[in-house]
Amino acid sequence: QVQLVDAGGGLVQPGGSLRLSCVVSGNFVSVVSMRWYRQVLGKSRDLVAAITKSGVTNYDDSVKGRFTISRDNAKNTLYLQMNILKPEDTAVYYCNGDFVDVSGTTYRYWGQGTQVTVSS
Repeated sequence: QVQLVDAGGGLVQPGGSLRLSCVVSGNFVSVVSMRWYRQVLGKSRDLVAAITKSGVTNYDDSVKGRFTISRDNAKNTLYLQMNILKPEDTAVYYCNGDFVDVSGTTYRYWGQGTQVTVSS
């Protein structure tokens, strides 16, 4: 079993910054990849950014140049640095990851989500 705990959301003015974190704990052998999603009430959960085991990243076009995904393997933590925030970035942000257990099986786990509100 693996647990992901999201944190770092809050209320910020347009143009401001926030850094989200996702702390991973539990029993796993390796991490395949990790991602940040966001969801607005009543809409689908959309991929924002992803990072592979080797550190290759990709981003949704709407956040390119403003958001940066990173991971600290020593701390088992995933980050999302969000700069130049816009009102349309308002959403609940979720981290997820694909983890390999001792049997070699890959499972996907989700964090509980953290609310980001961009408003003046």
